[in-house]
Amino acid sequence: MNTSSLPRSDARYERPFFIFLTLILIAMYVASIMGNPSLQAPLSLTIFTILMLVHLALHWSIFGIYNSPRWHLIYLILQGLLALPITYISGNIGMIFSLYLALIGESMGLLRDKKLSTVLMIGYYVLLTTLSYGLLNGWEGIPWALLSILPMILFVMIYVGLYNRQAKAREQAQTLAIELEKANQQLTEYAARVEDLTIVNERQRMARELHDTLSQGLAGLILQLEAADAHLAHNRTDKVQSIIGNAMVQARSTLADARRAIDDLRQSSLDDLESALRLEISRFTNATGIPILFHADLTPPLPGPVKETLIRAVAEALTNIANHAQAQNVAVDVRMKDKSLSVTIQDDGVGFDVSAIPFGHYGLLGIRERVRLANGSFEIRNESGTTLKIEIPMHAEQSASAVASSPKGEAPL
Repeated sequence: MNTSSLPRSDARYERPFFIFLTLILIAMYVASIMGNPSLQAPLSLTIFTILMLVHLALHWSIFGIYNSPRWHLIYLILQGLLALPITYISGNIGMIFSLYLALIGESMGLLRDKKLSTVLMIGYYVLLTTLSYGLLNGWEGIPWALLSILPMILFVMIYVGLYNRQAKAREQAQTLAIELEKANQQLTEYAARVEDLTIVNERQRMARELHDTLSQGLAGLILQLEAADAHLAHNRTDKVQSIIGNAMVQARSTLADARRAIDDLRQSSLDDLESALRLEISRFTNATGIPILFHADLTPPLPGPVKETLIRAVAEALTNIANHAQAQNVAVDVRMKDKSLSVTIQDDGVGFDVSAIPFGHYGLLGIRERVRLANGSFEIRNESGTTLKIEIPMHAEQSASAVASSPKGEAPL
């Protein structure tokens, strides 16, 4: 904020001073006329009155130039030149002190951040005071006049200086209030943006949860019912009964998952990673008859979101293999390496074009989002089938708690 001039909002603090100054000048005007008979002549009275009115009008015009620094020096110089004939015509020593002391105060108020200009203007008014006194009372009394006026000038300077400090503090308080208002408005806007982003993220999470519960569960049920239908066509009732039993178990599990998703959109607890993956693999093998080669290193305790991410990713990958890959063999590999947990799902199927996934299939998108939220990486390779690889970095405290990696064997399930 430019403090070289008072803002218009501060005019209400200045008006009492100018009202007081106006009353003083009116009193000096009347006193000059009463004490100087020559001023009572029509011509002299007219000239003196016009000069006083112009001088007063310029005093009140100061409110219009507060925020126009280029007019400050012009105003102060013009007022000084106008005060010189007024004091000379009035013939009143008191008029000298009244006019020039008021102008010294105004110069300090207008030029309060321009020290050199303020000093020059004070010197200018002291010079005019000396000249006016010499013209009225003779030049020999100037030293005594200066000795008498300097204490008054010092008093005015101290008073105006204190007032300037108060005015500057008031301006800073006003500036701070404006900045706080802007900051509050920005915080309100940021809060609205955060709320919008939170809603978007929550919608995406809800979409993933619904896909990972209802969509995957129903896809698994359809797969098992299709298998049961195929076995029923060949009168393999024992196999059909086994598949229907598994389907009923999966239906109940899907219903429980859906209820948990509706209640909290997040599972409150998960089994350990290996057991959960073995359950998903068992469901896949029972439904498709495709063997899975499963390997799992001993992993450290994992946070719930990380376990959920890996379990959902494996379940989605196996669902896609069952529906689209036409694979004969599948491998799921879980390894700890270099403070990272790596999960690889590989099949020997026909593969697919990642860029040509039809609209409405959000499984891979859900996996990518989950892995990204866990600060991990996700990679798909289509070479002699399809390989999905997920790597999630482990925190130092998790890695330290891990037991040395020990393979649990590799066997088709």
